[in-house]
Amino acid sequence: MQLLLYIGLVVVSTAVIWQGSFMLEKSAERLASYYQLPPIVQGAVIEAVGSSFPELSSTVIATLIHGEFELGVSAIVGSAIFNILVIPGISGLVGDRLAADRILVYKDAQFYITSVTVLLLAFAFSLIYNPVEGSQWEGTMTRPIALIPVALYGVYLFLQQQDMAEQENDEPPPKDIKVGKEWLRLLVSLVLIVAAVEGLVRAALGLGNIFNTPSFLWGITVIAAGTSLPDAFVSIRAARKGKGIISLANVLGSNIFDLLIAIPAGVLIAGASTINFARAAPMMGVLTLATIILFAMLRTNLALSKGECWLLLGLYAAFIGWMVLETVGITSLVL
Repeated sequence: MQLLLYIGLVVVSTAVIWQGSFMLEKSAERLASYYQLPPIVQGAVIEAVGSSFPELSSTVIATLIHGEFELGVSAIVGSAIFNILVIPGISGLVGDRLAADRILVYKDAQFYITSVTVLLLAFAFSLIYNPVEGSQWEGTMTRPIALIPVALYGVYLFLQQQDMAEQENDEPPPKDIKVGKEWLRLLVSLVLIVAAVEGLVRAALGLGNIFNTPSFLWGITVIAAGTSLPDAFVSIRAARKGKGIISLANVLGSNIFDLLIAIPAGVLIAGASTINFARAAPMMGVLTLATIILFAMLRTNLALSKGECWLLLGLYAAFIGWMVLETVGITSLVL
């Protein structure tokens, strides 16, 4: 009976996140149009931050309400892997051609890899300078360490602002957009998403208890997929409109926000949280490998072919298969 209850909670919470993401995407798109933001900034900052709100909520809720910071971290890393492999794969299949440009492939890719590296360094610093007594692979992430990735996100915003300042736009903003109404719609959508994420977190903890498995395994799969829906919705919708750059920029911007802001947010609010480096490092390694594969594919003709899209989806299926093996105890690389 409890199993059905938690499965139902996952389904309902996911549906609410989907509806909230629809409202959020429409409001973000209209606000970006009103403020005349260029496509790269619209995808990489405005829509990316908005659609990443579920991931941010998962870290804060898991840490403050449930005392499960590791669950929040696993959800965000799992979401980042989902974003890199599944969203471009589906976007490329539903769109005519998921095209990129050299700026996105080189500049944004380099900054994204830097983001992964800096977060991994923050985890390592936690283990080196604040080791947990009696544990070989656990360390405490404190606020000063958490501020390192946050500072890098400040650099990212500065670079985006410089790009936006270089683009001239003399066209007047649309007059049919009611700014106050759109901001209110955006706020309502965020409230819906927060409530739904709480449902996903509770379901993940419940499923972990039923199957006697670590909660982070459910975070990296169930919560990760559920909270990635807004990112998927925004990117797939852009791809169907033939806006491949916005679609891919949203994926990268979302992951940069998740890694540099969403994970440190739980630490900054709670004051300190424990990191299991033996679990975090392999997951960050998978994320790095997935990123390298995606950008190697994008560099060929600056687009994803249908075959490459299927390969990305196949890689994610293999990742989920590995997590299933970890859950049932056949493998133990992250336990």
